[in-house]
Amino acid sequence: MSANDHTKNMPNALPIGYRFNEFEIKDVIGGGGFGIVYRAWDHLLERTIAIKEYLPISLATRNETQAIVLRSERHQKLFAAGLNSFIQEARLLARFNHPGLLHVLRFWEENGTAYMGTLYYSGITLKEWQQSSPETLTDAWIHHLLPPLFGAIDTIHRAGYLHRDISLDNIQIQDNQLPVLLDFGSARKEIGNLSDETEIMLKPGYAPIEQYSEESDIDQGPWTDIYALGAVLHTLVTGSPPPVSVVRCIEDRYEPLTKRRPKGFSLSLLNAIDHSLAMKAQDRPQSIDELATLIELPISTVEEFVTTAPHVTKKVSPHAAEPARQQEPVANAVNSSTAEPVPLQPGRKLSKSVVIIAGVAVLAVVVLANLLNHDAPHPEPTPPEVTRIPAVEQGVTAAEAPAALAPPSAAAPIMATVYLKLGNSEKIMLNGKPVEVKPNNSGYASLNLVAGSYQIEVQTATTVHSQQLEINRVGTWLVNPG
Repeated sequence: MSANDHTKNMPNALPIGYRFNEFEIKDVIGGGGFGIVYRAWDHLLERTIAIKEYLPISLATRNETQAIVLRSERHQKLFAAGLNSFIQEARLLARFNHPGLLHVLRFWEENGTAYMGTLYYSGITLKEWQQSSPETLTDAWIHHLLPPLFGAIDTIHRAGYLHRDISLDNIQIQDNQLPVLLDFGSARKEIGNLSDETEIMLKPGYAPIEQYSEESDIDQGPWTDIYALGAVLHTLVTGSPPPVSVVRCIEDRYEPLTKRRPKGFSLSLLNAIDHSLAMKAQDRPQSIDELATLIELPISTVEEFVTTAPHVTKKVSPHAAEPARQQEPVANAVNSSTAEPVPLQPGRKLSKSVVIIAGVAVLAVVVLANLLNHDAPHPEPTPPEVTRIPAVEQGVTAAEAPAALAPPSAAAPIMATVYLKLGNSEKIMLNGKPVEVKPNNSGYASLNLVAGSYQIEVQTATTVHSQQLEINRVGTWLVNPG
């Protein structure tokens, strides 16, 4: 794709040839809803660098003088909070000196926004690698990937921070096959926190349950990133991420890899993935060293990548001088949305009263009052009695049944699984027809639905609670008719 093509795809991008003193914009290499990443030429040092620009497109746009202007004055607080987080992230990354972490060269404010200049990282993301070369993802390849990746994450943890957004598209594989953990995406997280837009913050399948709760008794810590690491490894081994953690709270259909035994992968790796994906934080490895031990990686090998540069042992003043760089990896920071540093003491509580997860394959609408009941231990859930909504069993002929109620077929595949709380004496009506389902041990019933419009009613002896649903994508829903 040419530079002009990239610019066309990013209508708010700076024009090719734009100058920041010695830095000249050469190309747009990435971007998203919260920023744009450029390839630039440093005329003083005669080298290519990457420049990331803070530009949340839902809040601001660019005018004819290239300055960033708010779409509305009501966005001022959100924009300013995101800008401050962007700057603090740049300062934090500049403190680290590890070949597996994004290295910030400098940052500055201009055009009503802020910019972060980093080394230019060549290569592709782990997600792109998986999609283009899945046959290379062998046990040996993963064991080669993990020591430098573990070293980078452990460096963050020892400094008292969490990444909180580790996923395949936040890990870049350089041309020399070494991984780089991309930036933290603090601005995105801060805007999501303040605007209650939780769905922009978390990646379904990669976030553990403690990241969804504002009131959780479980603090976040290294085990939070370790769950995400387990999800990354699960995806590399099986081709898909594990079930979403909020759905696992209702009905845990996770099948241990030690039971599935995918061919070609060591039992120690599969066992480590299973432990990393434990729902309870205390059941996971509590540190990168513990995880490395489970995988049977030599700790000394991991430590080599941790100690290639001095650790940040405490939070450094934002005005401290940048440490000397011992080595510069060759690597292309194209992902403009990754994760936020969080002090380990105390753990952050992220989400609001209702959490909405939007993903390509998973959509979970979560009512936290039903999910996070910590007053008593939850029994192990058993699979609920599931109905596929067969129209004939409801006393409706196939000809009379609407498309949404037609029996599943190749032409009408199951699109969504809908969970809802159901008492033993309560009944469900779907588009006016009774549905015979029973709750599982956790008190939830589930329906498998094809695409279409649905009116769901939960009837008791004295009341009727209803909710309208439009199923138009693959997903898993938790609903609370009211």
